[in-house]
Amino acid sequence: MNRTRVIGLLTLTALLAACGQSPSSQAPAAQTPEVIASGPQFVDGEVIVQLRGGLSAQIVTALSALGVQRLETLAVTDGAPLLHARITDGQSVNTKISQLQGSALVRFAEPNWIYQHQATSSDPYFTNGSLWGMYGDGSTPANAFGSQAAEAWGKGHTGSKSVYVGIIDEGYQFDHPDLAANAWVNTFDPVDGIDNDKNGYVDDTRGWDFANNDNTIYDGGTRGSLDAHGTHVAGTIGAENNGIGVVGVNWNVTFISGKFLGRRGGTLTNAVKAVDYFTDLKTRHGLNIVATNNSWGGGGFSQALLDAIVRGAKANILFVAAAGNSGTDNDATASYPSNYDTTAGAGYDSVIAVAAIDRTGALASFSQYGAKTVDLGAPGVAINSSVPYNSYASYNGTSMATPHVTGGVALYASTHPGATAAQIKAALLNSAAPTSSLSGKTVTGGRLNVSGF
Repeated sequence: MNRTRVIGLLTLTALLAACGQSPSSQAPAAQTPEVIASGPQFVDGEVIVQLRGGLSAQIVTALSALGVQRLETLAVTDGAPLLHARITDGQSVNTKISQLQGSALVRFAEPNWIYQHQATSSDPYFTNGSLWGMYGDGSTPANAFGSQAAEAWGKGHTGSKSVYVGIIDEGYQFDHPDLAANAWVNTFDPVDGIDNDKNGYVDDTRGWDFANNDNTIYDGGTRGSLDAHGTHVAGTIGAENNGIGVVGVNWNVTFISGKFLGRRGGTLTNAVKAVDYFTDLKTRHGLNIVATNNSWGGGGFSQALLDAIVRGAKANILFVAAAGNSGTDNDATASYPSNYDTTAGAGYDSVIAVAAIDRTGALASFSQYGAKTVDLGAPGVAINSSVPYNSYASYNGTSMATPHVTGGVALYASTHPGATAAQIKAALLNSAAPTSSLSGKTVTGGRLNVSGF
């Protein structure tokens, strides 16, 4: 079955007051988040707050008297706890944030934003002309504005199972005929009801569902359309070349699910957990995770999410993000998470922001852009890929352009083992093919070109 639809960028719509003590110097000064009263959505009655470093658990507990109650600790950085908290005194989110920002004990406070979606092989979708995003100048079929993946395949460069990518999105159908061979199985935590790897997630066999707090990363069943967006993204990154359906930029790769988007989108708290999940897998277990794919957006600036992305950047994980589907200039009005920059925290910018182009090379009418903030374009219109259940569909969106680029990152990593995240990003941007529709609209003025990978 072949269905066509436009996917919106998956959208992210995130305490404390002084107790008479001086703040610790351990935590760096935070960027000031912009609290938006209308437009981006957030969870009512909740806030995200990071305390200054060096505060004891007793002080954190005492702060509940100031009208907040700690729900969970999301992370601890340099002794500074990052908390997800509930407002208990009836104050509005914006009022409570203003109160907390005035505290000497608080590094920052922000809303719990809500995010949403943004949307030569023998496989039939490739041979019948439907998979233009994979084509190159000299492939058969050919399209100069495709990712040039077919050119790389012609050189024997088809990816590697030793390269891992995280899919921070909906879940995906891991037993789909085009995806099963590249779906991760966690050997560090076998299914036995015990958290063997002690990461806080019991039996996270295929990854983790942060939206529902369980290990079932695919909730679509055999009939439902749940997790269709995540499944579509996975297929573009790495559907195998098996003679059926579609094929991805990589025929061989390993993807791990960090599901945080559910029926009603996803929250900032769960986005932070998902980003940190992949950082932990890499730093503790040595998995060669080179990038996460982030085809979602919305909400305002979040220091908590930026800090999590910085932690990933320090572990050499790139953060590939959709530019957005509102047709606006991200230089003029920032769009998150694609507008984040990790240079100050990690020494280089791990974020790659992606616009969408169509099969003629034109910037898609819906695609956001930015000469300073959007790095390059990639195929994002009429993109065929895998969807539940064991099916295929055509979607439009910067959500679809983004996994082409993530696939390119993984492909480069497979042929350049040991390359750092900064080196991979530089190679990807330097290889961009000049494109008139992207001149003055993106940093590179060009589109994805993996022919040399």
